[in-house]
Amino acid sequence: MRTNAKLVRRQKLRYAIRKKISGTAQKPRLSVFRSNTDIYAQLIDDVNGVTIAAASSKDKDIKAQPGTKTEKSKAVGKAIALKASELGLAGVVFDRGGNLYHGRVKAVAEGAREGGLQF
Repeated sequence: MRTNAKLVRRQKLRYAIRKKISGTAQKPRLSVFRSNTDIYAQLIDDVNGVTIAAASSKDKDIKAQPGTKTEKSKAVGKAIALKASELGLAGVVFDRGGNLYHGRVKAVAEGAREGGLQF
């Protein structure tokens, strides 16, 4: 069975990143997952193993907006920042999930920063 070299590389990067960063209840990990069509963001407390909040491009209010995938990714970043501020969280640790900090992943980070999150 052949494995896709890109997927293996990304998986190794993910594991290396996860060794270095971890989220707490006061400063959760902002994890980004990018599929071909959608993008997902979660605030995770790794100490308790709990997802605190989540947002994705599949949410009704974001999906209804016209625009490119990058513009929707920025809206996901703003949505997760809004949910974090409702929970009283100001700072997060950014986890790009093995993807390059470029394009849609960068758009999520910029949207979150515009929404008031610090990382």
